[in-house]
Amino acid sequence: MDFYYLPGSAPCRAVQMTAAAVGVELNLKLTNLMAGEHLKPEFIKLNPQHCVPTLVDNGFSLWESRAIMIFLVDAYGKDDKLYPKEPEKRAVVNQRLYFDMGTLYQRFGDYYYPQIFEGVPANAENYKKIGEALGFLDIFLNNQNFIAGGDSLTLADLSVLASLTTFEVAGYDFSAYKNVQSWYEMIQKIAPRADNNRSWAEAARPLFDKIK
Repeated sequence: MDFYYLPGSAPCRAVQMTAAAVGVELNLKLTNLMAGEHLKPEFIKLNPQHCVPTLVDNGFSLWESRAIMIFLVDAYGKDDKLYPKEPEKRAVVNQRLYFDMGTLYQRFGDYYYPQIFEGVPANAENYKKIGEALGFLDIFLNNQNFIAGGDSLTLADLSVLASLTTFEVAGYDFSAYKNVQSWYEMIQKIAPRADNNRSWAEAARPLFDKIK
């Protein structure tokens, strides 16, 4: 299956780790957004929102990283550990995925990306909101080994791992959040392709270096 991506993108890396977890080989198609490759008619035909990541599996096109991750597990997973079928367990995984998308990674982007792509000054209030989001995550992890609780890694761990690796590359220090820091150190030892996730994330470092 074809996977349109950027290596520095946290959402793209989360999908790549999920694919590795379910044993799916992705045909990587590097998509240069700065060169407008995502605006070509052939890409817009696949994805009218012209964003990455985008997955094309036997003619079926899907975008939004967390939707892609769920699809990969539903279609190719050997069991339901990554995305439990039991309603309450699945609901917690969903909540954490939405938290990552709408709070944790969103607040990171709200602070950093206007500086990078629009040249606007740093916003102290937006920076404060990142800390608040990490505080929530720290509470989620209180007496828990995994983001959604339970005794095994789920899609929530892979999504948040990708996000926090970008935090690290950007130079954001989250070591004060002890539960988050402990989880981050542990999860990198067991998540599939965690080493690649870290090396791929480095592709984004020049963007963050511009605003340091």
